[in-house]
Amino acid sequence: MILACLMTAGVALAKGHWVGTWGTAPQLVERHNNPPSPGLENNSLRQIVQVSIGGKKVRLKLTNEFSQEATEIKAVELALAKTAGSSSEIDESSTVRLTFDGKAGVTIPAGGKVVSDAVSFKMGDRANVAITIHYGAASSTSVSGHPGSRTTSYLKTGNTTDFSDAVKTDHWYNILALEVDAPKKAGAVAILGNSITDGRGSTTNQQNRWADVLSRRLLANKATKQVGVLNMGIGGNCVLRGGLGPTGSSRYPRDLFGQEGVKWIILFEAVNDLGGARDGLQTAERIIDVFKTIIREAHQKGIRVFGATITPFKGNRYYTEDHEKGRSTLNNWIRTSKMLDGVIDFDQAVRNPDDPEAMQSQFLFENDWLHLNAQGYETMGGCIDLDLFTKTGPLASDED
Repeated sequence: MILACLMTAGVALAKGHWVGTWGTAPQLVERHNNPPSPGLENNSLRQIVQVSIGGKKVRLKLTNEFSQEATEIKAVELALAKTAGSSSEIDESSTVRLTFDGKAGVTIPAGGKVVSDAVSFKMGDRANVAITIHYGAASSTSVSGHPGSRTTSYLKTGNTTDFSDAVKTDHWYNILALEVDAPKKAGAVAILGNSITDGRGSTTNQQNRWADVLSRRLLANKATKQVGVLNMGIGGNCVLRGGLGPTGSSRYPRDLFGQEGVKWIILFEAVNDLGGARDGLQTAERIIDVFKTIIREAHQKGIRVFGATITPFKGNRYYTEDHEKGRSTLNNWIRTSKMLDGVIDFDQAVRNPDDPEAMQSQFLFENDWLHLNAQGYETMGGCIDLDLFTKTGPLASDED
């Protein structure tokens, strides 16, 4: 169940065309991924994110959605980071302090979210941004965050900006979204996905998930240089039930429609459902029903929806003839549906032409025949037709 959120600080005064330039899908952090010692309480945490589109004015969203206790934030600073996560170093001269309703700190209630006041902060496309949070009272066992950051964060005792000898952890905590005041023509694409979108198999601190590859291509193309990319993948996530984090069917209102400036959606989730299915065909049909609901709601908001075919998994424990039947059924619907505004054929891009139910061996991560390596993600991000993001005219049908 998606908890009601408190989004008060800074909203009334924030004018302009706000577009998400970075975001992540939060969940209750699993015990083994909780903040390491010395913990969050009364300590400082520096987290690094790589944005998509740049700008001159930004605001930050923080979440306490899954926490059972309030989280006290004493202060937050933004700065340009010198790396994409491999060090905690920043350009000190770029540092700006955030406020929340004009105050340096804010207490986020259990189940709540907050947004900072807008602040002048110049950052370029694909800039690395350090978010430094100074905590007061805060739990390290009931924490809202995103475990699969593929980016190193830095935790240091006390209220400090010196992160030399900091404790390192490859997780994000409490950060939710960074938004930029952008030109009216700018917009964002939000991606609903699981670990293949979250980036399992990509390189830590190199920001080379397939969504990152797509973002760089969009920025390099004159017609799409104002498109932000929001990666809403959660490792181990399912559309229907089970898995890690809230299911896709329950979180999509938050992770797709709750983002600022979304003009496009990519649906690329189902492999965990299919891999654990008792009936592959029935599971595929239920996923299609969820996708149809999302499409109809998106079209009501004027948002285009693209379907991405599910990549092969023969050789993984997920594979059975029945599960493959479900994958084939879902992919056939994606390729032929009258409801989708476009198709991204990841399956065709990475499958083995001599054994189409398996991916090409050069794309394998840890030989699990499910996740891709950096080369595979480069191929996925590179196969997407950028013309999808320049289409105008009527949206697709609301009925197949």
